Amino acid sequence: MDVNAILNGVKSGQMDIKEAEELLKKLPYEDLGYAKIDHHRNIRQGFEEVIYCQGKELDHLLGICRRMAEQKINVLGTRATKAQADAVIREIPEFVYDPVSRILKAEFQKKELIGKIVVCTGGTADIPVAEEAASVAEFFGTGVTRLFDVGVAGIHRLLRNLEVFQGVSCVIAVAGMEGALPGVVAGLVDVPVIAVPTSVGYGASFGGLSALLTMINSCANGITVVNIDNGYGAGYVATQINRLAVHGHEKNR
Repeated sequence: MDVNAILNGVKSGQMDIKEAEELLKKLPYEDLGYAKIDHHRNIRQGFEEVIYCQGKELDHLLGICRRMAEQKINVLGTRATKAQADAVIREIPEFVYDPVSRILKAEFQKKELIGKIVVCTGGTADIPVAEEAASVAEFFGTGVTRLFDVGVAGIHRLLRNLEVFQGVSCVIAVAGMEGALPGVVAGLVDVPVIAVPTSVGYGASFGGLSALLTMINSCANGITVVNIDNGYGAGYVATQINRLAVHGHEKNR
């Protein structure tokens, strides 16, 4: 059943809204041959489909962006190169690109930013991953406060900014080297901490593995860990936590 049939059924009274909603959740994807675009993911999950740009053929990326833009769906692309971004923006000028986070996006429907999370980093070398996390969270409607370069090499910098963590739904802590920052933060706040290990560090950091193991083995409570350099995953789950916190608070008022 297509969308028009569902809408006509609701309009005529032959179908109630709940039944229509369940049918819409199961509508098929659009098959481009090289990609199957899930236009209705936002209906099922509350988040639009996201494009992982790294490694994609340029023609494929252009085709996906073009079709999603034609549907006026908010489009988020991660790990985009400047060459990819330039090509997309030339054809679809609604797109914008941030070279730090490597986020490529087009927002046809603006969202109000709700709630608050903090994204903090151990050092400035961790900022690209942190900006990916922050930009993803903002794209999906979360209010974000950034707190960079507050790692354990100068712990007083973190301790002098503790007011930033007041009233937040969760914290994303991004760190490379030995990856100690999330454990310290988790010992100071009363909300979940999402730990993001980065591949920043000298040889024995093993491309982020050392930070990952530190975070997984932290004795501080309330920490969950995403994959190395996975700012996107952190921003996504932080938005889920933030939505639960905000909507739960609204229901309890």
